[in-house]
Amino acid sequence: MRMRKKKNLPERLAAVGDYLYTSVCRDQNFKTAINDKDYIDFDTWFDKPQPLYLEVGCGKGRFACLYAAAHPEINLIAVEKEANVIVSACEMAQKMGLKNLRFIKCPAEYLERHIKPQSIERLFLNFSCPFPKKAYASHRLTHKNFLEIYKRILNPTAEIHQKTDNMHFFEFSIEQLSTNGFALKNVTLDLHNSDFEGNIMTEYEQRFVNLGQPIYRLEAIQQKAEP
Repeated sequence: MRMRKKKNLPERLAAVGDYLYTSVCRDQNFKTAINDKDYIDFDTWFDKPQPLYLEVGCGKGRFACLYAAAHPEINLIAVEKEANVIVSACEMAQKMGLKNLRFIKCPAEYLERHIKPQSIERLFLNFSCPFPKKAYASHRLTHKNFLEIYKRILNPTAEIHQKTDNMHFFEFSIEQLSTNGFALKNVTLDLHNSDFEGNIMTEYEQRFVNLGQPIYRLEAIQQKAEP
């Protein structure tokens, strides 16, 4: 179900302008659009230079805001393509007075148009849409096409942290990561009954946990190429 457009959306977006960068590109073909680089200067956008973390698909921003608040030693970029959704995330960050969290409104396909190569030190994929129909597999954020994008913006030692409630999507992610140059670690099939510490729940995660559904989690790191 499509979310109803929020009232006064343009005004609300303008009010959080210090937190939000909106990607504007006339070229609707991301394969060619990414050649027209529009890199964001994160050193000036944030109060101070710090390691850059990235969340793709931040939704209403609960994870991003709580993670940034708990980790003032890093700068977090949260990405969401829907203005109707990201405005709530920006407003939460603004209300909390977070200096180390900023947002980009753009589809994930355009990430490397705005983020310099090898500049991200950790990537979060929290409860991405599983696109259950096989015909839409290429839209999944752990599909090999997206993994190639991540490889270009991730530092070679960076980690990908994924959480999902969808077992089939999790299995798909494991297969895609394993066959596209990533090694897996800290894989769990039931996060909330594991010994993992420091978990921060998203809005979706809280809902699934309340329903008694298991949460799947993994970490992945790029494997070094053979000499």
